[in-house]
Amino acid sequence: MKAAVLTAPHHLAVVDDLPEPVAGPGDVVVALEGLGVCGSDLSLHDGHRAVPGTPWVVGHEAFGRIVSVGPAVTGHEVGRRVVVEPNYACLECADCRRGRTSACARRAIVGMNSPGLLAERFAVPAAYAHVVPEELAPEDLAAFEPFVVARTAVRRSEITKGERALVLGAGAQGLLLSQSLLARGIEPVMIELHPGRLARAVELGATAARADDHGFLWLYETTGVAQALEAAVARLAAGATITLVGLDAAPLPLTMEQVVRGLYTIRGSLIYDHPHDFRAALDDVIAERVRPSVALTNRYAFEDAPRAFAEARRQPGKTWIEGPR
Repeated sequence: MKAAVLTAPHHLAVVDDLPEPVAGPGDVVVALEGLGVCGSDLSLHDGHRAVPGTPWVVGHEAFGRIVSVGPAVTGHEVGRRVVVEPNYACLECADCRRGRTSACARRAIVGMNSPGLLAERFAVPAAYAHVVPEELAPEDLAAFEPFVVARTAVRRSEITKGERALVLGAGAQGLLLSQSLLARGIEPVMIELHPGRLARAVELGATAARADDHGFLWLYETTGVAQALEAAVARLAAGATITLVGLDAAPLPLTMEQVVRGLYTIRGSLIYDHPHDFRAALDDVIAERVRPSVALTNRYAFEDAPRAFAEARRQPGKTWIEGPR
């Protein structure tokens, strides 16, 4: 079976000798139709994040069609199209019982501590394979998982209709977060240094931030660059909520005094919570309130996966890879 495997940093290869997956009692086996390339995938590719061993199958933002079903599975049938929720929580720990599956310490993170999905076929727990309508475009499914991340950040921030929100970064996550805001009747005001990315965000409904734009009660950080916050905080009103989506190991450029005097609320938003965030996001896409495909700009054939990964950081938008033909 074909798969794209990482053998060393910057060395991704398409092989044809991976063992066929077998569905466990509660699993389904899915034939890959497409997969989005994420920043965390690129961190593995570039050697900034260690893998459990090599060769390592990469990728996690996958969708495809069920080809076999485990004996204990109900509600999933061979031939149905599914999109994968690639974070398998234990559902037993205190965080899971509180509904915070995103904080599960025993979470299987597909492509990171659990093998990835950029293969002809893969097994996945049926509860994390969400059946989708046939009429949904493959491009929307290729960008669906990062849309759920963005939508969840908006949900957690508790922003309400009619507000204006400052968004840092018009990469894939910033675009998808802006689309989620627009779907809720909220104006996203974008800060983005790359002219092409900013133009794309504006084309899709965001407003470009002006030098005199101040008084925001809502700020979303999507760049993963801590220093980007420094100038943005100066644009906030007292009592603002700051939602952090991007990941950076650097300290925040904020003092305790700034937070206290500014009456700020700082929220971290990591992925999403199972199963309601995926289901709610799917409702948005089915109702055409959001088209996740707006974040995509580059498509590659499965055999070109090494080139897709090598070129992804230089592309203006999000990359996706089609399943094997």
